[in-house]
Amino acid sequence: MCSWCWAFRPSLNALLAELPEQIDVIRLLGGLAVDSDEPMPDATKAYVQRNWQAIEQRVPETKFNYDFWEYCQPRRSTYPACRAVIAARAQGKEFDKKMTLAIQQAYYLQARNPSDVSVLTELAIEVGLDKDKFNAGLLSAETDEILQKEINLSRQLGLNSFPGLLLDTGDKQIRIDPEYLNADIMLKKMLPCF
Repeated sequence: MCSWCWAFRPSLNALLAELPEQIDVIRLLGGLAVDSDEPMPDATKAYVQRNWQAIEQRVPETKFNYDFWEYCQPRRSTYPACRAVIAARAQGKEFDKKMTLAIQQAYYLQARNPSDVSVLTELAIEVGLDKDKFNAGLLSAETDEILQKEINLSRQLGLNSFPGLLLDTGDKQIRIDPEYLNADIMLKKMLPCF
């Protein structure tokens, strides 16, 4: 549910397609905003909408459906969506990316609120997950523990902003700045390290 991550998705996919096969890619959830049932304050709504507009200017291919702000009850709560990715991942590694994309499309294009468990359940069904297993996993203490571990690891690695990329060569860790329009810039920074 990070709008900059949504904008970064095409460039990230292009980068991943060009990486050498021996590179292990590990995706970590960073959390962003803790659980909350409180409606998003007007100032926060305005801030997020300004971010969407800034992204559209900087990364023109990125689209947002502003109907979200009219038809949904926004909350500053991204942990449910993070737990949904973990619960999806438990049914097969391939569901990590599928659920992530489904959440992003729901939020940014379909004006559906992935802070709502009901929306996350709908998305799980849409990507082919077993609904009962998904719901059990979504609400489990084990899923929350995995999320907390991923958040803590992200912070330990210094990945405190989203999106964040870190290349670990075994000898050193190199922070790679996200490039939203040209994946080749990131690849050129990484290739000498292999």
